[in-house]
Amino acid sequence: MEADLGKMETDFGKIEMGDGRNSGHSINGHAVCPFSGKIAVENHKQVKPNLKLKVPQPIRLKNHLVSEENYDVLHSQIEEVSSFNTKCTEKVCQNSIMDIPSGEDTPRKVEEVYKEAQAFLKQYFSSIRRENTDAHVSRLQEIERELKEKGTYQLKTPELVFGAKLAWRNASRCIGRIQWKKLQVFLTNNIRIVQISPDAKAFGYSYRFPRSAITIFPQRTDGKHDYRIWSPQLISYAGYIEPDGSVLGDPARVEFTEVCIKLGWKPPRTAWDILPLVVSADGKDPEYFDIPREIVMEVKMEHPKFEWFKELGLQWYGLPAVSNMRLDCGGLVFTGTAFNGWYMGTEIGCRNFCDSNRLNIVEQAKMGLDTNSYVSLWKDKALVEVNIAVLHSFHRDNVSVVDHHSASEQFIKHLDNENKSRGGCPSDWVWIVPPMSSSLTSVFHQEMALYYLRPSYDYQEAAWKTHQWIKSEDKPRTRKFHFKQIARAVKFTSKLFGQALSKRIKATILYATETGKSEQYAKELGNIFGHAFNAQVHCMSEYDVFSIEHETLLLIVTSTFGNGEPPANGEDFAKHLLQMLYNEKRNQGDQVDSAGTCKVHTPKSLIRTNSAMTPSIEYKKQLSRMESSKNQNTVDYKRQLSRLESNKSSIATSTAENIGPLSNVCYAVFALGSSVYPKYCNFGKTMDRVLEDLGGERLLELTCGDEMCGQEQQFRNWSSNIFQVACESFCLEENEMVQNAKKSLGMIPLTEETVRFNRAEKELSLKASLEQSYRKQTITCKVKENKHLGEYTNDRATIFVDMESNTDLKYDPGDHVGVMACNRSEIVEAVLKRLKGVDNFDRTVQLQVMKEKLTPTGTVKSWERHERIPAATVREVYTRFLDITTPPSTKVLKYLATACNDENEANYLKELIEDSNKYDDWRHHYYPHLAEVFSQVPSCRPQASLLAALLPPLQPRFYSISSSSLVHPNRIHVTVAVVVYKTQNGEGSTHYGVCSTYLQSLKPDDDVYVFIRRAPNFHMPQDISVPLILVGPGSGIAPFRGFWHHRRRQIINNSTNSKKPGPIYLLFGCRYKEMDLYKDEKKQAVAEGVLTKSLLALSREKGVSKKHVQALLEDEGPNITRMLLDEGGHFYVCGDCKMAEEVQQKLKDVIKRHARYSDEEADDFILYLMDENRYHEDIFGITLRTSIVHKASRETAKRTRLESIQSITSS
Repeated sequence: MEADLGKMETDFGKIEMGDGRNSGHSINGHAVCPFSGKIAVENHKQVKPNLKLKVPQPIRLKNHLVSEENYDVLHSQIEEVSSFNTKCTEKVCQNSIMDIPSGEDTPRKVEEVYKEAQAFLKQYFSSIRRENTDAHVSRLQEIERELKEKGTYQLKTPELVFGAKLAWRNASRCIGRIQWKKLQVFLTNNIRIVQISPDAKAFGYSYRFPRSAITIFPQRTDGKHDYRIWSPQLISYAGYIEPDGSVLGDPARVEFTEVCIKLGWKPPRTAWDILPLVVSADGKDPEYFDIPREIVMEVKMEHPKFEWFKELGLQWYGLPAVSNMRLDCGGLVFTGTAFNGWYMGTEIGCRNFCDSNRLNIVEQAKMGLDTNSYVSLWKDKALVEVNIAVLHSFHRDNVSVVDHHSASEQFIKHLDNENKSRGGCPSDWVWIVPPMSSSLTSVFHQEMALYYLRPSYDYQEAAWKTHQWIKSEDKPRTRKFHFKQIARAVKFTSKLFGQALSKRIKATILYATETGKSEQYAKELGNIFGHAFNAQVHCMSEYDVFSIEHETLLLIVTSTFGNGEPPANGEDFAKHLLQMLYNEKRNQGDQVDSAGTCKVHTPKSLIRTNSAMTPSIEYKKQLSRMESSKNQNTVDYKRQLSRLESNKSSIATSTAENIGPLSNVCYAVFALGSSVYPKYCNFGKTMDRVLEDLGGERLLELTCGDEMCGQEQQFRNWSSNIFQVACESFCLEENEMVQNAKKSLGMIPLTEETVRFNRAEKELSLKASLEQSYRKQTITCKVKENKHLGEYTNDRATIFVDMESNTDLKYDPGDHVGVMACNRSEIVEAVLKRLKGVDNFDRTVQLQVMKEKLTPTGTVKSWERHERIPAATVREVYTRFLDITTPPSTKVLKYLATACNDENEANYLKELIEDSNKYDDWRHHYYPHLAEVFSQVPSCRPQASLLAALLPPLQPRFYSISSSSLVHPNRIHVTVAVVVYKTQNGEGSTHYGVCSTYLQSLKPDDDVYVFIRRAPNFHMPQDISVPLILVGPGSGIAPFRGFWHHRRRQIINNSTNSKKPGPIYLLFGCRYKEMDLYKDEKKQAVAEGVLTKSLLALSREKGVSKKHVQALLEDEGPNITRMLLDEGGHFYVCGDCKMAEEVQQKLKDVIKRHARYSDEEADDFILYLMDENRYHEDIFGITLRTSIVHKASRETAKRTRLESIQSITSS
């Protein structure tokens, strides 16, 4: 984004300097101004008087360079979103008139404000897909009430941010509007002080690589209390009239220089004096503030070839910051604004240095040419060399600048984007075309339509010409402030005001989780960012996804579920983002065949295409296919340029950066996962890539936290790094709040003084307590049957549990049941014995946390209920609500170390905390639950309440339902593999899976609390005739039992239906014949014709060739290929993730062989099945039941982590 915005340094300051000009257009070949109030009609037919055209004709705009045409229809909205326009008449076009005031200087009437507010809010709510909703209507009613009561109203922060960006988008004189979505908006609406601290960063100043930024001060009220920045630009050079009439310094600043001197400024009187910043707050008289030269980035000019050029002594500041504009938005006028971007080279080289009414250095740079004749083109040659010097000098100092050719190409791209997205782009050709080499730029040949829309940035009369002085204007002003003095003064303002200033930047933190770990990390991140940002933490499922385009800083912390898919509470968010990407690609014309059919892969397939080892490569592969057939006029979705690359355009080449829907969003992603999974951290990787492809700016490279190797330390490092980068990116100085945030990075968030168990106000039933904690509607079931399936041993068993509810249950085959389990009683009792601060473990208490709130009267502390742990006895809290079987995190160990009376024991825990490798080895070798940790440190006596607040919640476990509600309307069947394993490579203590052994221990008539989780992507098709292929080894058979029960009842219920049930192939695998689950049921189903085939693969049976379930695909290859290709069959896989990956690969091989497909065709066919919702996966993780698997997983984790680091480094 450049601040050139036209042809001179203050061009942005004149973006909307008038309602009096308009470029002509052509209707039926006749040149006519469409905004003159009359429309020319072919053959000069007379139009009936007072006939109002409801649908204005589109304006045809031609690019004469490439002979292409666009039609502008956006101008038809002028009456809706603007009450002012050009003053062109049918006979006179005033397009070239420069300085025409565009708006009134008196406050508007309430009726006018409301009309403008209606028009603006229509645009705002449309942008978030909420037009005409209850929220839209309610907001209008709220504004109407506020206007009646106060005569004005306040825009909400998101509304004003949107308005500021849209005003730039509407700025007809700006060539750099392609960056409009990236505008960083700083609001100071709560400031009501006489002195405004002129902190350079508060005005958007960010040194060498400035962001497009604007600071907006409070709105106009009665016209007598305006906030104004008198300086035309935040940084500018003074100009002095010498006795001989010449000007020392910048002639454009002579008048303002005299104003500064009159205010008491004592100038050094050199050619390059930096003018002070002059501001007036709340209608008070202005004050001036000296700007220290050391904070101003100045560029000394030199030429790459001519040594003598340096002797001219030319220089210019690197930050163009226009500060004399006003924002007109929603009927409100904001008279104090300061906008900055970066320069276009010609702005300095042509206008500031070479214009005859500016520095006019052309003759000094004439290079010995003949200046007596224009024929030598000496002025043109000198002008080019001056501009070369400017670009060369800025690039030498790594200061952002853009050349006019690149800027022109970017504008043409912006014009194309705008025509596609909103049907037009108001543009002032006279200002858009660069002042040098005009006809060599693409914009010169492009016809443009000039009209004005609101919100808008408008010219306003110079403050010193309109200000009503409180003190005598003629009295010399001697009061002077330095930046350092102001900075010290600001430190003594109230803490409330200080926090309001620091938190003007919103940081949105989103998480998606299955186990709660991502939520824990996201909230820790929120605590850190809350010190310096307006931090808001949301679960993805609770976040308004339509607001994402208006975010500024977005941080994502997410795990991956199943075979590379999002957690359940991240699915909708992921689908929305992928749909945005899909729409962007489709709108650009990607992969459209001769029939006009779009072949772009859908979000469903995109999110599941990542390969086992290189997901980012596979993702790129899919996107490249999406682009492979697009026509040449479609703009590529290229790699997002770094800030330095996008700011520094090359003189020789030009690159138009893609501006996507999320161009305004800066983001970073922390992905949680386990590297033993084939698609390690796949969802986080996908989100990182999609955000980039939608135009987001990545602040920090994706970081993957490996559960098997150093996840916690990786998060600590990432959270520290992203906070540092965010502070630098948003120009937050090292103040007290930022320092407090950095201190909190390594601290325990709670203390024994801020957490307590208090007497509960009321006791809740266990069901109500579980619902409050898990935020789920629970179902109370009674166990009817609990039995083993097949042969079983002490360390390997599969059970069948039949649970009955007293009401009918609503579920479909393929859905999951969430079980709320209990920790083993012996572990709970061992933990309770070591806790202090509780004298009765069976009395109902409420865990409370002390919260601090900042109010106008000071800080208020209060005890508040813990958000996840309900009122219960301490024994119930540690039995049902806390995870005490997972090895404690380093955060918990840090507290336990402080609770040790023995120094050696405390040091032992500190070693684990400080050495992440030692902690990981300890965690995976012993995998100790909390009671075992206490046995290692006998002197540890933690406080019960604080430990409860630090431990993660006990998560529900999910199982595929093995029944059909058609057959058992009030029952749920589950098939559960019981988890039992030994730690320490098989030589340590025996550990038990929390939920599987809990279910195994249940007796008939025992209560169990559950809830249903829908799995619509794993449901049976509605059409009963469709073939089904079911692949499920071991307990993966669980959902398919429900399938054949359901199909049997469908056949009975539809006995008169003409549709014949389609074939069902069941492919099952296990180790031995005795482990063949539901053997008799399967035989009966085959005999009844419910199952067409029931195939068995045995991997350990003596006397039988070893075979895994995927080998059955090979055996049935021709039939499976026919069912999928010709008969519209559905393919289902249930089991662990490694098996699922191998099955998918085997299916590709089968399709290749029997359908004679190439590798790419087979890949595309699998994607097609996913698009059609015909490829279904129900994937669960690898169960670490044996020391062999455990050790192999650990080694794999280390190796995969190293490969991941190398991959990120190379990319």
